[in-house]
Amino acid sequence: MRGKFAVQLYTLRKELDKDLPQVLKNLKEMGWSGVQLAGYHGYHPKELAALLKELGLFVAGIPVDIERMQNDLTSVLNEADLFNTKDLFLPYIPEEKRNEENYIAIRKVLNEAALKIRNKGYRISYHNHDFEFDTWINSKSALEFMLEPTQNNEVLAQIDVYWVKKAGRDPLEFIKPYANRMPIIHLKDMAADNQDFAALGTGIIDFEPIISWGEANGIEWYVVEQDECPGDPIDSLQISLDYLNQLNKQHNG
Repeated sequence: MRGKFAVQLYTLRKELDKDLPQVLKNLKEMGWSGVQLAGYHGYHPKELAALLKELGLFVAGIPVDIERMQNDLTSVLNEADLFNTKDLFLPYIPEEKRNEENYIAIRKVLNEAALKIRNKGYRISYHNHDFEFDTWINSKSALEFMLEPTQNNEVLAQIDVYWVKKAGRDPLEFIKPYANRMPIIHLKDMAADNQDFAALGTGIIDFEPIISWGEANGIEWYVVEQDECPGDPIDSLQISLDYLNQLNKQHNG
């Protein structure tokens, strides 16, 4: 399990804009195995990929917007190859597109793209927030519609447990339908006020059963993201990593 811990770099967006190489070096020295990209921070993809390779940090997927999924797939795959990842994910849907018609259209685009690249080993996932629970399609939330675990749906899950909790759902129960359909999961804790973000193990989400389920059901990367931190994000990430390493010890006896 230990080699599956990665950081979503959005957590460190301000720090990366100041000194990207040093921040990535710090993450490696802390003991993280990988990162999930959230942009290139002024670097050319080739430069960033070379730096990550030099540091020995793996890439747990790259974000791709819906327009590129539809119209620029060849270039997207070239970038994925640079970063030695097979995972592409849609990270966000703009507010004006959060309606039934657009969710249906987006699922169609993602499926068409996934079918084109499946035989090459690439995968497409959808990353959620809580707003997907505000729209209903065919008697289910838009998120459950997007990720419907059926044979004719190629869209894989990239569940963020914080946003599931924020929407009033139980994270462990919510992820269970996506056994072996969720190579990457986002771990993010919720403070006791049911509102603020928190370092793992300091909030109200019980991660032990989530990770135990993940180990039995195909999770390849546990990606930690903390949108806002009370102080230095590196300190928050250290707390989260210490907690994950503790769970790892417990899991392995």
